[in-house]
Amino acid sequence: MSTRGSQMGTNPCRLRLALPGLRWLLGLGLFLGLQAVRSEAFYLPGLAPVNFCEAAAGKNAACKSSIPLFVNRLDSAESVLPYEYNTFDFCQASGKRNPSENLGQVLFGERITSSPYKFSFNKTETCRKVCVKSYDTENDNHMRKLAFLKKGMQLNYQHHWIIDNMPVIWCQDIEDGRKYCSPGFPIGCFITKTGVSKDACIIHSDFNKSNTFYLFNHIDITITYHKESERNWGVVRLVAARLDPQSYKHSDENNLTCSGPPMEISGENTEKLNITYTYSVRFEENKNIRWASRWDYILESMPHTNIQWFSIMNSFVIILFLSGMVAMILLRTLHRDIIRYNQINPEDIQEDFGWKLVHGDVFRPPKRRMLLSVFLGQGTQILIMTFVTLFLACLGFLSPANRGALMTCAVVLWILLGTPAGYVSARMYKTLKGVNWKTNFLLTALLCPGLVLLLLFSLHN
Repeated sequence: MSTRGSQMGTNPCRLRLALPGLRWLLGLGLFLGLQAVRSEAFYLPGLAPVNFCEAAAGKNAACKSSIPLFVNRLDSAESVLPYEYNTFDFCQASGKRNPSENLGQVLFGERITSSPYKFSFNKTETCRKVCVKSYDTENDNHMRKLAFLKKGMQLNYQHHWIIDNMPVIWCQDIEDGRKYCSPGFPIGCFITKTGVSKDACIIHSDFNKSNTFYLFNHIDITITYHKESERNWGVVRLVAARLDPQSYKHSDENNLTCSGPPMEISGENTEKLNITYTYSVRFEENKNIRWASRWDYILESMPHTNIQWFSIMNSFVIILFLSGMVAMILLRTLHRDIIRYNQINPEDIQEDFGWKLVHGDVFRPPKRRMLLSVFLGQGTQILIMTFVTLFLACLGFLSPANRGALMTCAVVLWILLGTPAGYVSARMYKTLKGVNWKTNFLLTALLCPGLVLLLLFSLHN
């Protein structure tokens, strides 16, 4: 009894010592529970949904009525130089607002900025004017802007628009009733002097004049939404955004009809030119697509993005089979040589044979053991970074909706994995009987990153 009483007497002290920790745990659990009840779901950073509603209900802080459209840089498959949206003479936004970019977006070269295209939810617009650009043949500045616009059409530069963090796609009809969709659409197209239609001019029968540029100055946008809950009436989420570029020559700026002949720009350009940019937008409801799967239609509509899993597994099995066969041949050869060597009488003098002939070359340290150790450490660092990044991407943590997350994760992991790189490099250098460990330490940390930075600075300049 006395022993039990002494043990019971120590319990209050232990309980008092554990109370602060229990309080913290209870408080953390209560906080997380309240947050879960309040948000009704858990979202990864950068992937939280945005609720939209009509302008009458848009005063509520829980939803937005205005839908901004952002533009990214323009690129081309025929040129390695991307250009920002403001480099071309397009309509510019009055209140310029650039969203904050993370490290991955900066490294990938994304330049997202606001645009003059702004929509109100569930408000249909037809042939709405955005701006008018005039080009006078007597003004050198106007001619330079127009010439640069023609160059962009000739090299097939592509727009990249973003609505609610989704790329606005352009779909074209191809054979067998299928559609090919792309996250970009061209500035325009060009017909050569010999009458050859280039790029998008092929799918438009109205584009038939030689040595002529056709500018897509009108955009038909279709925004699809889905009602996530019947309890919140009028609150929806956007699940798709498509567009169809058109070319119209607006003769009367005050009476726009968005019909008629296309917007032609002659190759010689000997007269004054006015270009009116317009757009039309409409909204439609889709009860089948939910917000969580709104990226599926983009992936399914691109046949070139289908992953050939059978080919990958087939190649992987062939590599394993060939590696196992080579390893088995080497092991049998070594085993036969070892048995033959052990059967020889040690007193007999006999020259080396078989695999023992190369033992002097195999176990001799190489001439550039320092560089070998450094590059081996850097390779280990990159290899581990690649596998961890792919593993996180397969789990869904690096969704394409979170722009720049893949590159940001890769860079952060590469920095954190400097310790394994240093260990592998130092271990290999010591195995090769190296003595300049300080030089090995500095080269492992500075050689490859220094070369990369030097290359980036040289390209920037």
